[in-house]
Amino acid sequence: MTTLSLSSADAATLPTDVLVVATAPAGGRKKSAVLVGPATSLKAAPKRRLEESLTALGATGKVGDLVRVPGAGIAAAPVVLAVGLGDGPWTEEALRRAAAVALRSLAGNRRALVALPTETSAALEAVGQGALLGAYAFHTYRVDSRSAQKSPVDRIALQVADAKDAASVAAVARAKAIAGAVNLARDLVNTPAGDMVPTDVEAAAIAAAYGLPIDIEVLDENQLAEGGYGGILGVGKGSANPPRLVRLAYRPEGATAHVALVGKGITFDTGGISIKPSLNLHEMKSDMGGAAAVLAATVAVARLGVPVNVTTYLCLAENMPSGTAQRPGDVLTNYGGKTVEVLDTDAEGRLVLGDGLVRAQEDKPDVIIDVATLTGAQGVALGARTSGIMANDDDLRSAIHRAADRVGEPMWPMPQPEEARAGFDSTVADLTNIPTVNRALGGMMSASVFLGEYIKKGQRWAHLDIARPAFNTGGAHGYTPTGGTGHSVRTLVQVAEDAAAGPI
Repeated sequence: MTTLSLSSADAATLPTDVLVVATAPAGGRKKSAVLVGPATSLKAAPKRRLEESLTALGATGKVGDLVRVPGAGIAAAPVVLAVGLGDGPWTEEALRRAAAVALRSLAGNRRALVALPTETSAALEAVGQGALLGAYAFHTYRVDSRSAQKSPVDRIALQVADAKDAASVAAVARAKAIAGAVNLARDLVNTPAGDMVPTDVEAAAIAAAYGLPIDIEVLDENQLAEGGYGGILGVGKGSANPPRLVRLAYRPEGATAHVALVGKGITFDTGGISIKPSLNLHEMKSDMGGAAAVLAATVAVARLGVPVNVTTYLCLAENMPSGTAQRPGDVLTNYGGKTVEVLDTDAEGRLVLGDGLVRAQEDKPDVIIDVATLTGAQGVALGARTSGIMANDDDLRSAIHRAADRVGEPMWPMPQPEEARAGFDSTVADLTNIPTVNRALGGMMSASVFLGEYIKKGQRWAHLDIARPAFNTGGAHGYTPTGGTGHSVRTLVQVAEDAAAGPI
Protein backbone atom coordinates (compact mmCIF):
# COMPACT_ATOMS: atom_id res chain seq x y z
CA MET A 1 0.00 0.00 0.00
CA THR A 2 1.33 3.43 -0.94
CA THR A 3 2.27 5.64 2.01
CA LEU A 4 2.18 9.43 2.12
CA SER A 5 4.33 11.65 4.33
CA LEU A 6 5.75 15.16 4.61
CA SER A 7 9.37 16.18 4.17
CA SER A 8 11.07 19.48 4.85
CA ALA A 9 14.51 18.14 3.94
CA ASP A 10 16.43 19.73 1.09
CA ALA A 11 14.87 18.39 -2.10
CA ALA A 12 18.23 18.48 -3.83
CA THR A 13 19.93 16.20 -1.31
CA LEU A 14 17.14 13.93 -0.05
CA PRO A 15 17.69 10.33 -1.20
CA THR A 16 14.76 9.25 -3.38
CA ASP A 17 14.20 7.54 -6.71
CA VAL A 18 12.43 10.44 -8.42
CA LEU A 19 12.09 14.13 -7.65
CA VAL A 20 8.85 15.57 -9.08
CA VAL A 21 8.91 19.28 -9.90
CA ALA A 22 6.39 21.59 -11.54
CA THR A 23 6.60 23.73 -14.65
CA ALA A 24 4.43 26.35 -16.33
CA PRO A 25 4.49 27.87 -19.83
CA ALA A 26 7.13 30.60 -20.19
CA GLY A 27 4.84 32.90 -22.11
CA GLY A 28 6.73 35.47 -24.14
CA ARG A 29 10.08 34.53 -22.67
CA LYS A 30 12.70 32.60 -24.61
CA LYS A 31 12.41 29.46 -22.47
CA SER A 32 9.65 27.04 -23.36
CA ALA A 33 8.83 26.29 -19.72
CA VAL A 34 9.71 27.75 -16.33
CA LEU A 35 10.02 26.08 -12.95
CA VAL A 36 7.38 26.89 -10.34
CA GLY A 37 6.92 25.84 -6.75
CA PRO A 38 9.69 24.54 -4.47
CA ALA A 39 12.05 23.83 -7.39
CA THR A 40 12.59 27.57 -7.82
CA SER A 41 14.61 27.51 -4.58
CA LEU A 42 17.24 25.15 -5.99
CA LYS A 43 20.75 26.54 -5.95
CA ALA A 44 21.76 28.51 -9.02
CA ALA A 45 23.84 25.87 -10.80
CA PRO A 46 21.45 22.91 -10.37
CA LYS A 47 18.49 25.12 -11.24
CA ARG A 48 20.18 26.36 -14.40
CA ARG A 49 21.09 22.79 -15.41
CA LEU A 50 17.51 21.64 -14.88
CA GLU A 51 16.03 24.51 -16.87
CA GLU A 52 18.50 23.96 -19.72
CA SER A 53 17.66 20.26 -19.81
CA LEU A 54 13.94 20.96 -19.86
CA THR A 55 14.39 23.42 -22.73
CA ALA A 56 16.50 20.94 -24.68
CA LEU A 57 13.89 18.22 -24.21
CA GLY A 58 11.03 20.43 -25.38
CA ALA A 59 9.20 20.96 -22.08
CA THR A 60 6.15 23.19 -22.57
CA GLY A 61 4.79 23.54 -19.05
CA LYS A 62 1.31 22.93 -20.41
CA VAL A 63 -1.21 20.85 -18.48
CA GLY A 64 -0.17 17.20 -18.43
CA ASP A 65 3.27 17.79 -19.96
CA LEU A 66 5.71 15.20 -18.56
CA VAL A 67 9.45 15.44 -19.11
CA ARG A 68 12.11 13.25 -17.48
CA VAL A 69 15.58 14.63 -16.88
CA PRO A 70 18.66 12.82 -15.49
CA GLY A 71 19.16 13.95 -11.92
CA ALA A 72 22.98 14.13 -12.07
CA GLY A 73 24.13 17.61 -11.16
CA ILE A 74 20.61 18.62 -10.12
CA ALA A 75 19.52 16.44 -7.19
CA ALA A 76 20.35 13.27 -5.31
CA ALA A 77 17.49 11.55 -7.13
CA PRO A 78 18.66 9.76 -10.29
CA VAL A 79 15.61 11.12 -12.16
CA VAL A 80 13.80 14.46 -12.10
CA LEU A 81 10.25 14.44 -13.48
CA ALA A 82 8.78 17.79 -14.51
CA VAL A 83 4.99 17.93 -14.72
CA GLY A 84 3.25 20.83 -16.45
CA LEU A 85 0.61 22.79 -14.56
CA GLY A 86 -0.40 25.19 -17.31
CA ASP A 87 -0.88 28.89 -16.75
CA GLY A 88 -1.52 29.96 -13.17
CA PRO A 89 -3.07 30.60 -10.80
CA TRP A 90 -3.55 26.90 -10.21
CA THR A 91 -6.73 25.55 -8.71
CA GLU A 92 -6.75 22.69 -6.26
CA GLU A 93 -8.19 20.50 -9.01
CA ALA A 94 -5.29 21.39 -11.32
CA LEU A 95 -2.80 20.42 -8.61
CA ARG A 96 -4.71 17.22 -7.84
CA ARG A 97 -4.64 16.15 -11.46
CA ALA A 98 -0.99 17.08 -11.99
CA ALA A 99 0.10 15.05 -8.98
CA ALA A 100 -1.96 12.07 -10.18
CA VAL A 101 -0.58 12.17 -13.72
CA ALA A 102 2.97 12.35 -12.37
CA LEU A 103 2.57 9.48 -9.90
CA ARG A 104 0.81 7.20 -12.35
CA SER A 105 3.71 7.68 -14.78
CA LEU A 106 6.17 6.69 -12.03
CA ALA A 107 4.86 3.14 -11.54
CA GLY A 108 7.84 0.86 -11.07
CA ASN A 109 9.70 3.30 -8.82
CA ARG A 110 9.79 2.79 -5.08
CA ARG A 111 10.13 6.33 -3.71
CA ALA A 112 9.12 9.76 -4.97
CA LEU A 113 9.53 13.25 -3.53
CA VAL A 114 6.82 15.58 -4.85
CA ALA A 115 7.69 19.28 -4.94
CA LEU A 116 4.58 20.98 -6.34
CA PRO A 117 3.22 24.38 -5.28
CA THR A 118 1.49 23.93 -1.90
CA GLU A 119 1.22 27.42 -0.43
CA THR A 120 -2.04 26.58 1.36
CA SER A 121 -3.28 23.59 3.34
CA ALA A 122 -5.98 23.04 0.71
CA ALA A 123 -3.36 22.93 -2.04
CA LEU A 124 -1.26 20.49 -0.03
CA GLU A 125 -4.26 18.25 0.53
CA ALA A 126 -5.07 18.35 -3.18
CA VAL A 127 -1.54 17.30 -4.12
CA GLY A 128 -1.62 14.50 -1.54
CA GLN A 129 -4.99 13.27 -2.75
CA GLY A 130 -3.91 13.37 -6.36
CA ALA A 131 -0.69 11.51 -5.63
CA LEU A 132 -2.48 8.68 -3.82
CA LEU A 133 -5.27 8.46 -6.41
CA GLY A 134 -2.78 8.46 -9.27
CA ALA A 135 -0.69 5.74 -7.64
CA TYR A 136 -3.66 3.35 -7.55
CA ALA A 137 -3.50 -0.04 -9.27
CA PHE A 138 -5.56 -3.22 -9.01
CA HIS A 139 -3.26 -6.24 -9.35
CA THR A 140 -5.01 -8.64 -6.97
CA TYR A 141 -5.72 -11.27 -9.59
CA ARG A 142 -2.41 -11.18 -11.44
CA VAL A 143 -0.16 -14.21 -10.93
CA ASP A 144 1.98 -15.12 -13.94
CA SER A 145 1.51 -11.65 -15.42
CA ARG A 146 2.27 -9.78 -12.20
CA SER A 147 6.00 -9.49 -12.89
CA ALA A 148 5.21 -7.70 -16.14
CA GLN A 149 3.16 -5.06 -14.30
CA LYS A 150 4.81 -2.05 -12.74
CA SER A 151 3.81 -1.61 -9.11
CA PRO A 152 2.68 1.82 -7.87
CA VAL A 153 5.15 4.03 -6.05
CA ASP A 154 5.55 2.61 -2.56
CA ARG A 155 6.44 5.78 -0.64
CA ILE A 156 5.47 9.32 -1.51
CA ALA A 157 6.83 12.36 0.34
CA LEU A 158 5.46 15.87 -0.16
CA GLN A 159 7.97 18.72 -0.01
CA VAL A 160 6.93 21.42 2.50
CA ALA A 161 8.68 24.14 4.46
CA ASP A 162 7.85 22.57 7.84
CA ALA A 163 6.95 18.89 8.05
CA LYS A 164 5.75 19.32 11.63
CA ASP A 165 3.35 22.19 10.94
CA ALA A 166 -0.02 21.21 12.41
CA ALA A 167 -2.05 22.45 9.45
CA SER A 168 0.15 20.52 7.00
CA VAL A 169 -0.07 17.34 9.07
CA ALA A 170 -3.86 17.69 9.17
CA ALA A 171 -4.02 18.26 5.41
CA VAL A 172 -2.08 15.07 4.74
CA ALA A 173 -4.25 13.08 7.18
CA ARG A 174 -7.34 14.30 5.36
CA ALA A 175 -5.82 13.43 1.97
CA LYS A 176 -5.08 9.91 3.20
CA ALA A 177 -8.61 9.41 4.55
CA ILE A 178 -10.38 10.60 1.43
CA ALA A 179 -8.07 9.00 -1.13
CA GLY A 180 -8.14 5.78 0.88
CA ALA A 181 -11.94 5.80 0.74
CA VAL A 182 -11.99 6.40 -3.01
CA ASN A 183 -9.53 3.56 -3.52
CA LEU A 184 -11.66 1.30 -1.32
CA ALA A 185 -14.64 1.93 -3.60
CA ARG A 186 -12.44 1.25 -6.63
CA ASP A 187 -11.29 -2.06 -5.19
CA LEU A 188 -14.84 -3.19 -4.46
CA VAL A 189 -16.00 -2.36 -7.97
CA ASN A 190 -12.95 -3.91 -9.65
CA THR A 191 -13.26 -7.21 -7.79
CA PRO A 192 -14.83 -9.88 -10.04
CA ALA A 193 -18.51 -10.39 -9.29
CA GLY A 194 -17.97 -14.03 -8.33
CA ASP A 195 -15.86 -12.82 -5.43
CA MET A 196 -18.07 -9.85 -4.55
CA VAL A 197 -21.53 -11.31 -4.00
CA PRO A 198 -23.84 -9.65 -1.44
CA THR A 199 -22.31 -11.50 1.51
CA ASP A 200 -18.84 -10.42 0.35
CA VAL A 201 -19.91 -6.78 0.29
CA GLU A 202 -21.33 -7.31 3.77
CA ALA A 203 -17.95 -8.67 4.93
CA ALA A 204 -16.13 -5.80 3.22
CA ALA A 205 -18.34 -3.27 5.01
CA ILE A 206 -17.64 -4.88 8.38
CA ALA A 207 -13.91 -4.93 7.67
CA ALA A 208 -13.84 -1.31 6.45
CA ALA A 209 -15.68 -0.08 9.56
CA TYR A 210 -13.52 -2.06 11.98
CA GLY A 211 -12.09 0.19 14.68
CA LEU A 212 -14.28 3.13 13.69
CA PRO A 213 -17.33 4.44 15.60
CA ILE A 214 -19.76 2.85 13.16
CA ASP A 215 -22.52 0.46 14.20
CA ILE A 216 -23.51 -2.16 11.63
CA GLU A 217 -26.76 -4.07 11.28
CA VAL A 218 -27.29 -6.73 8.61
CA LEU A 219 -30.60 -8.17 7.44
CA ASP A 220 -30.23 -11.58 5.78
CA GLU A 221 -32.71 -13.11 3.36
CA ASN A 222 -34.93 -14.45 6.17
CA GLN A 223 -35.04 -11.13 7.98
CA LEU A 224 -35.71 -9.32 4.71
CA ALA A 225 -38.68 -11.62 4.14
CA GLU A 226 -39.97 -11.07 7.65
CA GLY A 227 -39.62 -7.31 7.25
CA GLY A 228 -41.33 -7.14 3.88
CA TYR A 229 -38.39 -5.97 1.78
CA GLY A 230 -39.92 -7.20 -1.46
CA GLY A 231 -37.73 -5.14 -3.78
CA ILE A 232 -34.40 -6.53 -2.63
CA LEU A 233 -35.85 -10.03 -2.33
CA GLY A 234 -37.50 -9.90 -5.74
CA VAL A 235 -34.31 -8.85 -7.52
CA GLY A 236 -32.19 -11.36 -5.64
CA LYS A 237 -34.48 -14.39 -5.78
CA GLY A 238 -33.00 -15.75 -9.00
CA SER A 239 -29.50 -16.00 -7.57
CA ALA A 240 -27.87 -18.71 -5.47
CA ASN A 241 -26.25 -15.84 -3.55
CA PRO A 242 -28.83 -14.40 -1.16
CA PRO A 243 -29.45 -10.65 -0.87
CA ARG A 244 -28.57 -8.43 2.05
CA LEU A 245 -29.47 -5.03 3.48
CA VAL A 246 -26.55 -3.55 5.40
CA ARG A 247 -27.13 -0.54 7.65
CA LEU A 248 -24.25 1.55 8.97
CA ALA A 249 -24.79 4.20 11.62
CA TYR A 250 -22.22 6.85 12.57
CA ARG A 251 -23.28 8.93 15.56
CA PRO A 252 -20.52 11.32 16.73
CA GLU A 253 -20.94 13.22 19.98
CA GLY A 254 -22.46 16.67 19.54
CA ALA A 255 -23.75 16.13 16.01
CA THR A 256 -27.08 17.72 15.17
CA ALA A 257 -27.40 17.34 11.40
CA HIS A 258 -28.31 13.94 9.94
CA VAL A 259 -27.55 12.71 6.42
CA ALA A 260 -28.81 9.36 5.12
CA LEU A 261 -27.09 7.63 2.20
CA VAL A 262 -28.66 4.82 0.18
CA GLY A 263 -26.58 2.86 -2.33
CA LYS A 264 -27.61 0.54 -5.15
CA GLY A 265 -25.61 -2.65 -4.70
CA ILE A 266 -26.36 -5.00 -7.57
CA THR A 267 -23.23 -7.10 -7.36
CA PHE A 268 -23.79 -8.43 -10.87
CA ASP A 269 -26.55 -7.49 -13.26
CA THR A 270 -27.42 -9.96 -15.99
CA GLY A 271 -30.75 -8.23 -16.46
CA GLY A 272 -32.51 -11.26 -15.00
CA ILE A 273 -35.14 -12.84 -17.24
CA SER A 274 -34.97 -9.66 -19.36
CA ILE A 275 -31.40 -10.67 -20.01
CA LYS A 276 -28.80 -8.24 -21.33
CA PRO A 277 -26.74 -8.85 -24.49
CA SER A 278 -23.38 -10.50 -23.88
CA LEU A 279 -21.33 -7.59 -25.24
CA ASN A 280 -19.48 -5.93 -22.34
CA LEU A 281 -21.58 -7.85 -19.83
CA HIS A 282 -18.46 -8.33 -17.69
CA GLU A 283 -18.64 -4.63 -16.85
CA MET A 284 -21.82 -5.27 -14.86
CA LYS A 285 -19.65 -6.09 -11.84
CA SER A 286 -19.69 -2.30 -11.52
CA ASP A 287 -23.44 -2.19 -10.84
CA MET A 288 -22.73 -2.04 -7.12
CA GLY A 289 -20.80 1.22 -7.58
CA GLY A 290 -23.41 3.20 -5.66
CA ALA A 291 -23.20 0.93 -2.60
CA ALA A 292 -19.39 1.00 -2.80
CA ALA A 293 -19.45 4.80 -2.89
CA VAL A 294 -21.77 5.33 0.08
CA LEU A 295 -19.88 2.74 2.14
CA ALA A 296 -16.53 4.35 1.37
CA ALA A 297 -17.85 7.86 2.06
CA THR A 298 -19.24 6.78 5.42
CA VAL A 299 -15.88 5.28 6.37
CA ALA A 300 -14.10 8.50 5.38
CA VAL A 301 -16.54 10.68 7.35
CA ALA A 302 -16.01 8.53 10.45
CA ARG A 303 -12.23 8.46 10.01
CA LEU A 304 -12.19 12.25 9.73
CA GLY A 305 -14.46 12.63 12.76
CA VAL A 306 -16.92 14.87 10.94
CA PRO A 307 -19.57 15.99 13.49
CA VAL A 308 -22.61 14.85 11.51
CA ASN A 309 -24.87 11.84 11.95
CA VAL A 310 -24.73 9.51 8.96
CA THR A 311 -26.96 6.50 8.34
CA THR A 312 -26.11 4.42 5.31
CA TYR A 313 -27.95 1.60 3.57
CA LEU A 314 -26.35 -0.85 1.16
CA CYS A 315 -29.10 -2.52 -0.89
CA LEU A 316 -27.38 -5.70 -2.05
CA ALA A 317 -28.60 -8.31 -4.51
CA GLU A 318 -27.38 -10.27 -7.52
CA ASN A 319 -29.74 -10.09 -10.52
CA MET A 320 -29.63 -13.52 -12.16
CA PRO A 321 -31.98 -15.53 -14.41
CA SER A 322 -33.03 -18.93 -13.10
CA GLY A 323 -36.06 -21.03 -12.34
CA THR A 324 -36.61 -19.00 -9.19
CA ALA A 325 -36.10 -15.54 -10.71
CA GLN A 326 -38.86 -12.96 -10.78
CA ARG A 327 -40.69 -12.78 -14.10
CA PRO A 328 -41.89 -9.87 -16.21
CA GLY A 329 -45.46 -9.31 -15.06
CA ASP A 330 -44.83 -10.32 -11.45
CA VAL A 331 -45.96 -7.91 -8.74
CA LEU A 332 -43.72 -7.33 -5.75
CA THR A 333 -44.38 -5.41 -2.56
CA ASN A 334 -41.72 -2.99 -1.43
CA TYR A 335 -40.92 -2.26 2.20
CA GLY A 336 -43.69 0.02 3.38
CA GLY A 337 -46.39 -1.62 1.25
CA LYS A 338 -46.10 -0.06 -2.21
CA THR A 339 -46.69 -2.61 -5.00
CA VAL A 340 -44.81 -2.65 -8.30
CA GLU A 341 -45.60 -4.53 -11.50
CA VAL A 342 -42.25 -5.66 -12.86
CA LEU A 343 -42.41 -5.14 -16.62
CA ASP A 344 -38.65 -5.35 -17.11
CA THR A 345 -36.42 -7.30 -14.73
CA ASP A 346 -33.45 -5.28 -16.00
CA ALA A 347 -34.89 -2.17 -14.34
CA GLU A 348 -33.93 -3.67 -10.99
CA GLY A 349 -31.91 -0.97 -9.27
CA ARG A 350 -34.96 1.16 -8.61
CA LEU A 351 -36.65 -1.83 -6.96
CA VAL A 352 -33.93 -2.34 -4.34
CA LEU A 353 -33.58 1.42 -3.82
CA GLY A 354 -37.32 1.63 -3.10
CA ASP A 355 -36.82 -0.57 -0.04
CA GLY A 356 -33.76 1.40 1.07
CA LEU A 357 -35.37 4.81 0.65
CA VAL A 358 -38.45 3.90 2.68
CA ARG A 359 -36.34 2.36 5.44
CA ALA A 360 -33.97 5.36 5.51
CA GLN A 361 -36.87 7.73 6.18
CA GLU A 362 -37.65 5.90 9.39
CA ASP A 363 -34.34 7.27 10.77
CA LYS A 364 -35.73 10.80 10.28
CA PRO A 365 -32.71 12.28 8.49
CA ASP A 366 -32.54 15.89 7.38
CA VAL A 367 -31.63 14.80 3.87
CA ILE A 368 -31.41 11.53 1.95
CA ILE A 369 -29.04 11.03 -0.96
CA ASP A 370 -29.22 7.86 -2.98
CA VAL A 371 -26.37 6.91 -5.30
CA ALA A 372 -26.82 4.43 -8.12
CA THR A 373 -25.46 3.16 -11.41
CA LEU A 374 -29.07 3.34 -12.45
CA THR A 375 -29.58 4.01 -16.16
CA GLY A 376 -27.77 3.76 -19.46
CA ALA A 377 -29.64 6.95 -20.28
CA GLN A 378 -27.33 8.83 -17.91
CA GLY A 379 -24.42 8.24 -20.29
CA VAL A 380 -26.52 9.29 -23.28
CA ALA A 381 -27.49 12.55 -21.59
CA LEU A 382 -24.26 13.49 -19.81
CA GLY A 383 -21.51 11.26 -21.14
CA ALA A 384 -18.99 9.05 -19.41
CA ARG A 385 -17.62 11.53 -16.87
CA THR A 386 -20.56 13.59 -15.59
CA SER A 387 -23.19 12.29 -13.17
CA GLY A 388 -26.74 13.56 -12.97
CA ILE A 389 -28.15 15.23 -9.84
CA MET A 390 -31.92 15.08 -9.41
CA ALA A 391 -33.72 16.26 -6.30
CA ASN A 392 -37.09 17.25 -4.89
CA ASP A 393 -35.48 20.32 -3.30
CA ASP A 394 -33.70 23.04 -5.27
CA ASP A 395 -31.42 24.05 -2.42
CA LEU A 396 -30.27 20.48 -1.86
CA ARG A 397 -29.61 19.96 -5.56
CA SER A 398 -27.56 23.16 -5.64
CA ALA A 399 -25.67 22.23 -2.47
CA ILE A 400 -24.61 18.89 -3.97
CA HIS A 401 -23.61 20.58 -7.22
CA ARG A 402 -21.44 23.09 -5.35
CA ALA A 403 -19.85 20.33 -3.30
CA ALA A 404 -19.07 18.34 -6.45
CA ASP A 405 -17.51 21.40 -8.07
CA ARG A 406 -15.31 22.05 -5.04
CA VAL A 407 -13.88 18.52 -4.99
CA GLY A 408 -13.59 18.22 -8.77
CA GLU A 409 -16.20 15.54 -9.49
CA PRO A 410 -18.25 16.43 -12.59
CA MET A 411 -21.98 16.42 -11.81
CA TRP A 412 -24.83 18.32 -13.38
CA PRO A 413 -28.33 19.27 -12.13
CA MET A 414 -31.13 17.59 -14.05
CA PRO A 415 -34.93 18.08 -13.83
CA GLN A 416 -37.61 15.68 -12.71
CA PRO A 417 -40.42 16.19 -15.24
CA GLU A 418 -43.81 15.89 -13.57
CA GLU A 419 -45.36 14.46 -16.73
CA ALA A 420 -43.12 11.39 -16.41
CA ARG A 421 -45.17 10.12 -13.46
CA ALA A 422 -48.10 9.07 -15.62
CA GLY A 423 -45.87 6.62 -17.44
CA PHE A 424 -45.60 4.44 -14.34
CA ASP A 425 -49.33 3.82 -13.90
CA SER A 426 -50.05 0.10 -13.74
CA THR A 427 -53.25 -1.74 -14.58
CA VAL A 428 -52.74 -4.17 -11.66
CA ALA A 429 -50.46 -2.51 -9.08
CA ASP A 430 -49.46 0.86 -7.65
CA LEU A 431 -46.62 1.31 -10.15
CA THR A 432 -44.84 -0.27 -13.07
CA ASN A 433 -41.05 -0.32 -12.88
CA ILE A 434 -40.60 1.12 -16.38
CA PRO A 435 -42.76 3.73 -18.10
CA THR A 436 -45.41 2.56 -20.53
CA VAL A 437 -46.10 6.06 -21.91
CA ASN A 438 -44.08 9.30 -22.18
CA ARG A 439 -40.93 7.28 -22.81
CA ALA A 440 -39.32 10.16 -24.71
CA LEU A 441 -38.94 12.18 -21.51
CA GLY A 442 -35.50 10.72 -20.75
CA GLY A 443 -34.73 7.47 -18.96
CA MET A 444 -32.47 8.99 -16.31
CA MET A 445 -35.00 11.63 -15.33
CA SER A 446 -37.96 9.25 -15.52
CA ALA A 447 -36.18 6.78 -13.22
CA SER A 448 -35.72 9.53 -10.64
CA VAL A 449 -39.44 10.29 -10.84
CA PHE A 450 -40.13 6.62 -10.08
CA LEU A 451 -37.84 6.78 -7.02
CA GLY A 452 -39.62 9.93 -5.89
CA GLU A 453 -42.75 7.84 -5.34
CA TYR A 454 -41.04 6.34 -2.28
CA ILE A 455 -40.31 9.72 -0.68
CA LYS A 456 -42.77 11.15 1.80
CA LYS A 457 -43.90 14.75 1.49
CA GLY A 458 -41.49 17.05 3.31
CA GLN A 459 -38.51 14.71 3.15
CA ARG A 460 -35.57 16.36 1.36
CA TRP A 461 -34.05 13.89 -1.08
CA ALA A 462 -31.58 13.76 -3.95
CA HIS A 463 -30.69 11.06 -6.44
CA LEU A 464 -27.26 10.73 -8.09
CA ASP A 465 -27.09 8.63 -11.25
CA ILE A 466 -23.43 7.64 -11.65
CA ALA A 467 -23.90 4.86 -14.21
CA ARG A 468 -21.07 5.74 -16.59
CA PRO A 469 -18.70 7.75 -14.33
CA ALA A 470 -18.48 4.87 -11.82
CA PHE A 471 -16.58 2.63 -14.27
CA ASN A 472 -14.08 3.98 -16.79
CA THR A 473 -13.86 1.79 -19.89
CA GLY A 474 -11.39 4.11 -21.61
CA GLY A 475 -7.84 5.11 -20.82
CA ALA A 476 -6.75 6.64 -17.53
CA HIS A 477 -6.98 10.42 -17.27
CA GLY A 478 -6.12 12.82 -14.48
CA TYR A 479 -6.58 10.87 -11.25
CA THR A 480 -9.15 8.53 -12.85
CA PRO A 481 -7.90 4.99 -13.61
CA THR A 482 -9.35 2.47 -16.00
CA GLY A 483 -12.03 0.40 -14.25
CA GLY A 484 -13.63 1.40 -10.96
CA THR A 485 -13.29 5.13 -10.31
CA GLY A 486 -14.76 5.71 -6.84
CA HIS A 487 -16.87 8.49 -8.35
CA SER A 488 -19.07 10.47 -5.90
CA VAL A 489 -17.16 9.44 -2.75
CA ARG A 490 -15.45 12.82 -2.44
CA THR A 491 -18.66 14.70 -3.13
CA LEU A 492 -20.53 12.78 -0.43
CA VAL A 493 -17.80 13.51 2.12
CA GLN A 494 -17.95 17.20 1.22
CA VAL A 495 -21.74 17.23 1.55
CA ALA A 496 -21.44 15.63 5.00
CA GLU A 497 -18.95 18.29 6.06
CA ASP A 498 -21.19 21.03 4.70
CA ALA A 499 -24.13 19.59 6.62
CA ALA A 500 -22.06 19.57 9.80
CA ALA A 501 -21.26 23.27 9.28
CA GLY A 502 -24.89 24.32 8.82
CA PRO A 503 -28.11 23.58 6.93
CA ILE A 504 -27.66 22.61 3.29
